[in-house]
Amino acid sequence: MHEVAPDLIGVTLLVDGVGGPIVEVEAYDQEDPASHAFGGPTPRNAVMFGSPGYAYVYRSYGIHWCLNFVCDVPGRAEAVLIRALQPERGLDDMRARRGLEAERALCSGPGKLCQALGIDRGHNGLALDAPPFELLARGAAPAIVTGPRIGITRAAELPWRYGLEGSPFLSRRF
Repeated sequence: MHEVAPDLIGVTLLVDGVGGPIVEVEAYDQEDPASHAFGGPTPRNAVMFGSPGYAYVYRSYGIHWCLNFVCDVPGRAEAVLIRALQPERGLDDMRARRGLEAERALCSGPGKLCQALGIDRGHNGLALDAPPFELLARGAAPAIVTGPRIGITRAAELPWRYGLEGSPFLSRRF
């Protein structure tokens, strides 16, 4: 997961043609007390224990959907939470779904990102290399910063948050 997470910075994520380059992610593994996989497999987190390259989508605080990329071998739950992206494609769709105009605020957080891209529970378990998802390779390796994860109470100090240095589209500055 620590190989996958920084490699996702700059990759373009599209859902039904709407999205942009990923600018912020967080890594989680099954030994991590902040991970949904920490207590072992359940019906909710079963996708995390499956094959890599699939979407794990869950509801956070009963309000927001969150998108994770499963990234380890079956039976070993590791995932990368997609925290923010730079909105580039389908801006009208994103603005309509979010009910606002400001590009900076469209996808600057995992719940905002899912709302803007139209991601919900129906995307859970879908392959990331097939419609409605599309991932486009990044160009040159970008400058990446790391820091502690945010929005959690357990193991928050771990430097498992990765972001595009200087991006104005981060959920929170590093």
